[in-house]
Amino acid sequence: MPDVEFLNLLGILVIAVVAPLLAAVLPRARVPAVVLEIGLGIVVGPHGLNWLQPDLAVQVVALLGLAMLLFLAGLEVDVRAWRGGLLWAILVGYTVSLALGYGAGWALRPLGWVDHPGLLAVTLSATSLGLVVAVLKDADLLGTPLASVTIAAASLADFAAVVLLSILFSTDGRSAAAKLSLLALFAALIGVVVVAVAASARNMRVADVVTSLQDGTAAIRVRAAVALMVAFVVLAEQVGLESILGAFLAGAAVAALDRDSISHPHFRIKLESLGYGFLVPVFFVTSGMRLDVIGLLGSPTDLLRVPVFAVALLAARGLPALLFRRRLGSSATAATGLLLATSLPFIVTATQIGLLTGRLSEVTATTLVCAGLVSVLVFPALAVAFAKSPAPAQVS
Repeated sequence: MPDVEFLNLLGILVIAVVAPLLAAVLPRARVPAVVLEIGLGIVVGPHGLNWLQPDLAVQVVALLGLAMLLFLAGLEVDVRAWRGGLLWAILVGYTVSLALGYGAGWALRPLGWVDHPGLLAVTLSATSLGLVVAVLKDADLLGTPLASVTIAAASLADFAAVVLLSILFSTDGRSAAAKLSLLALFAALIGVVVVAVAASARNMRVADVVTSLQDGTAAIRVRAAVALMVAFVVLAEQVGLESILGAFLAGAAVAALDRDSISHPHFRIKLESLGYGFLVPVFFVTSGMRLDVIGLLGSPTDLLRVPVFAVALLAARGLPALLFRRRLGSSATAATGLLLATSLPFIVTATQIGLLTGRLSEVTATTLVCAGLVSVLVFPALAVAFAKSPAPAQVS
């Protein structure tokens, strides 16, 4: 066996078990498990009690967790929801989000809080689609116009943010124009893969074999999906793009191929069990271990950045929701704005890339993640309160 210790990984997995249990026994607080995972990672990590270290084994699993997180986010994308006037409003809204985020970065740059306004704009432009869907489901709002608009806007925002982060702020040294060319090549290769898989799926003989192997120990659909995710990650790295883009597009490709939920109803449940049951929590706990929140508490000036960034996030993602007011009405629009401003996983991802590329300081990265934690703790609860007031208007 290779000389690799798994003690730190064991400790992180224990935290992954404890976090949702704590969330369950604190129902009034309604603290999402992801917040507790990051928080406990801060406590036990090198900047806290120093009980656990992000060693090699932890880093490998955390990297797979990041890929799976983006893969599952891509799996939520439904391009069929991007249509007509709604698509136009979503595109305009996302553009406004970028402009507001860049304006916030430009305004905060003289204070030394932000070195790259563009990176801040992209970081603030995404929405935690998985968290938003969970909130809408728990509040029994799925299927309403509010949910339809929010999910469509959030999925496009996530897609655009991942693409922009990969092209403009990746660890690769190529120009943006070169990366756009590589992105076109990558998209073409993905298209070939999707067409080939779809064509083989229409072959009755192949379909029968896959159906016979989709359950039990074979779990062929899950194996194929994970293999596709890793293949897209490797392919993205080989053509000079960020690996997160490969993982996200792999999820979107699987979502496009997996339209039949009757013949394999447990497929996505199995993927989510693998991701959220093992890999993704390791990524979040490890991300918390890298944050020096204890040092932040000792500096009131640095701590002030957290509410400022939280307000900037609310403005950048919440204000563009006013474009949906005619469709939804005032209360539902406010709820949509708050849900779209709920962001954490992408902020964690973007700040990690910002640290690796030297575009973010540790203080800025930590305060941005803390602002994301605030958004997850506060905005969904307020959104549900608005959504439960007057009934949302029907989509025209």
